Amino acid sequence: MSPVLVLFIVFAILCLIRVPIAVSLGLSSIVALSMTDFTLYTVIQKMFNSLNSATLMAIPGFVFAGIIMSKGGISYHLIEALKSWVGHIRGGLAIATILSCMIFAAISGSSPATAAAIGGIMIPGMVKAGYSKRYAMGLVAAAGTLGILIPPSIPLIIYASVAEESVGKLFAAGILPGLMLGGILIVSAIVHARINNYGQLPKESMDVRWKKSAKAIWGFLLPVIILGGIYSGAVTPTEAAFVSCLYGIIVSVFIYKEMTFPKFREVLKESINITAMIFLVIASAMIFGMFLTTEQVPQNFAAWIEASSSNKWIFMIGVNLMFFVLGMFLEAVAIILITLPILLPVLVLFDINIIHFAIIMTINMEIAMITPPVGLNLFVVSGITREKVGEVVRGVAPFFVLMVVALILVVIFPQISLFLAK
Repeated sequence: MSPVLVLFIVFAILCLIRVPIAVSLGLSSIVALSMTDFTLYTVIQKMFNSLNSATLMAIPGFVFAGIIMSKGGISYHLIEALKSWVGHIRGGLAIATILSCMIFAAISGSSPATAAAIGGIMIPGMVKAGYSKRYAMGLVAAAGTLGILIPPSIPLIIYASVAEESVGKLFAAGILPGLMLGGILIVSAIVHARINNYGQLPKESMDVRWKKSAKAIWGFLLPVIILGGIYSGAVTPTEAAFVSCLYGIIVSVFIYKEMTFPKFREVLKESINITAMIFLVIASAMIFGMFLTTEQVPQNFAAWIEASSSNKWIFMIGVNLMFFVLGMFLEAVAIILITLPILLPVLVLFDINIIHFAIIMTINMEIAMITPPVGLNLFVVSGITREKVGEVVRGVAPFFVLMVVALILVVIFPQISLFLAK
């Protein structure tokens, strides 16, 4: 039996018995590599070398910044300010939820973190205002996916590492598609609220609005510091991640005074757990990729595509369907690390822009976040609300269609993602 076949059989079996993806990738790769000339020392060396990257060091920084924003009062004051401005209009709470997710996305780079931080505050508020709980859960799960499209984005950092592309260009490419998807969700929220006559909050006076906005200004400044620092050239994305950590600590401890030592321990613990999980997936996927490259799987796949189809649009349809199927079972980071090394030669073959493809791939990963049975945001929202995952799935279904529409627009019109990435 060929090593490639052994690898995929072992990987499939481990996934079916619910072994974590990182462990499944690593064990199946080691089993397959044991059938070749590679030694265990080489495998371990490759795993550690794959993490020895300045680009990847941005991940723990953005994870920490997102969690400290959530637990240090920054996200709460942001939401209160947004509610004071738009909460009184029909659909205003839904709009505030989407805008909060967009701002939080510009800090955390994580969809589950965005859904958890915003959902814990906004879902009860929306239900109290007359929104159906199912709709509120679906909205938070869908809007939370903006966490990996609007920069900074952890999946885009990983994509940059694998494809050897500029993180700054990939971040710039995510801005317009992120704003477009946010706009689509806002329009749908307004229409839905008017049709169903959902409730609204009392209108705040201008004085109260300005006071709440002044209180939240420290949170509004954080995305400006992160993205402004990167695009002005003052800091690299990795440096920006740790600047945001320092800023978050200062604001939470000395300005809002909501960060206690026990809370800080929770922030550290959660950050370490999430970062360790991501890095283990990366290390395992790198040896997975090393084996595929050794067996010339990417080259053979590219040759097969060239022989079977000369139409890039058929390829694009096929690859999007593939991402949809993989998204039902695998986590976003794993999908990128498994498929991208195989797809890169094919992108060159069809002259598909690598930066444009990064955004297509990321929107597919967003859709994967709300696709059962493994969609992470579904479980995050289910955990927050203590509702069955099936209820969240029913609530998120209409937003799934809207996100597919956004994906089609980005595929057909590459300039949406390439306009700012020059």
